Amino acid sequence: MVDAKMLNKITSAPGFIAALDQSGGSTPGALRLYGIAENDYQGDDEMYRLIHAMRVRIMKAPAFTGDKVIGAILFERTMDGDVDGEPVPAYLWEKRGVVPFLKIDKGLLDEESGVQKMKPMPDLDALLIRGREKGIFGTKMRSVIAHADKAGIAAVVKQQFEVARQIIGQGLVPIVEPEVSIKSPTKVEAEAILRDEIASELDKLPAGDKVMLKLTIPTVADFYAPLVAHKSVVRVVALSGGYSRVDACEKLRHNHGMIASFSRALAEQLRVSMSDAEFNTSIAKTIDEIYAASVDKTGAMAAE
Repeated sequence: MVDAKMLNKITSAPGFIAALDQSGGSTPGALRLYGIAENDYQGDDEMYRLIHAMRVRIMKAPAFTGDKVIGAILFERTMDGDVDGEPVPAYLWEKRGVVPFLKIDKGLLDEESGVQKMKPMPDLDALLIRGREKGIFGTKMRSVIAHADKAGIAAVVKQQFEVARQIIGQGLVPIVEPEVSIKSPTKVEAEAILRDEIASELDKLPAGDKVMLKLTIPTVADFYAPLVAHKSVVRVVALSGGYSRVDACEKLRHNHGMIASFSRALAEQLRVSMSDAEFNTSIAKTIDEIYAASVDKTGAMAAE
């Protein structure tokens, strides 16, 4: 059963969700941004130790609390790790008031029909049970849409919701993430198809089943307003998608009911060489900016 206190926080609290879930493929880039080059470490174990240390530094920063950061998405190894001897999910919720989520996908298949679906997840139920036992509230899974191919987008959304129903069955709340590439030459058209396909799948959910949506910030402001308002949607969150933090925050301000779930844009100013004081000052400034973009919106609500 979904934790009621966590659900209430994610549903109604002001703030945003931090994405601390870089996996094997994206970890070297995250470390490079942090100031650790690939020739500074050897092997996956050392790489994961370094990225975990960076994430712990973020989680322990004084500004990283549930007052503004309402949730955090974790990589599986992060979920299994600890902060000063305490399991990460428990530390986040009990010490920081931050709701823990788990990235569950195993990466992407090759592009077909303008999209990349998720790789098979044969051991998903076991992972969901383990996550639930560790105090995980929800999950996140990512697909990518490169072109406005109706059949391809429909296939991505269908797969996302099939897995979402499996996650709901294990008592967790899924974040459905069909990312539209910000480099897509048909981004506007892809978003129109995606909105319709998601709405269709949402309408099929049994009463009481809840999902979250993680979407690329749309080209047209408030384009996803009908999804924000859907009875089966807990919250709609935005990925930064390669935009700088400044650009991502500016675009997000024009989308009512949509809050941030940034990864690279959250950590882009952080460096391993910073003193603790410098690091904490930098992450606090970033948290304030992303919080403001998530909570303080610009302009009038677009007509639905």
